[in-house]
Amino acid sequence: MSRTVRIVLGVAVVGALVAAGRLLPVAAWFAALEHWVRASGPWGVVVFAAVYVVAALAFVPGSVVTLAAGAIFGVVGGTVIVSIASTTAAALAFLIARYLARGAVQRLAERDRRFAALDQAIRDGGWKIVALLRLSPIVPFSLSNYLYGLTPVSFAPYVLASWIAMIPGTLLYVSIGAAGRAAAGRARTPAEWALIGVGIAATLVATVMITRMARRRLTSARGGAQVTLQATRSGPSNEK
Repeated sequence: MSRTVRIVLGVAVVGALVAAGRLLPVAAWFAALEHWVRASGPWGVVVFAAVYVVAALAFVPGSVVTLAAGAIFGVVGGTVIVSIASTTAAALAFLIARYLARGAVQRLAERDRRFAALDQAIRDGGWKIVALLRLSPIVPFSLSNYLYGLTPVSFAPYVLASWIAMIPGTLLYVSIGAAGRAAAGRARTPAEWALIGVGIAATLVATVMITRMARRRLTSARGGAQVTLQATRSGPSNEK
């Protein structure tokens, strides 16, 4: 998918969020959720993060929860919370696959033709390939977390590489969620909308550039060409 198409799709997503904020009672929904989270104090944040972790382990796409985090906690708070929760989910799934349910995950991996290429790439490049794959994923977030547990990569480098490499995608989705909340809230001045638009556009462009760079490096790495050719989708790592 070209960079132009990605940018157009990103703008379309933001536009859809704005329309939803105007046509649906999104403000009321988010207000109720935000009220509960804030009324619960630190426990509200903990419960929100726990819901994210459970959803990721259960193969529920994390993009919706990430958008909600941006709407409720803002760009900075949402990014921090989702970053911690997504890294925790990635670590737990890895451990489950490696020590608790290796047989079941192995059977799942055998049905996915991309796993052999992924496994070979990680054998060759270790945690560096994990980081690149997080930036330009060839398999969905939830599934990849389990598959990594079958590869020879060590736990600590895997967690660190995953945490750092997932930040760009997390920031993008959180920013879109924050923009959607802004659309559903009070009337904004043209200057405020301009700042929001510039921020989203800059984040989207940066994420696309990082993704393209990761794909090029994967292609140049040993086994990377095979991984890239077998890819069926690509995009930010929090498109989970």
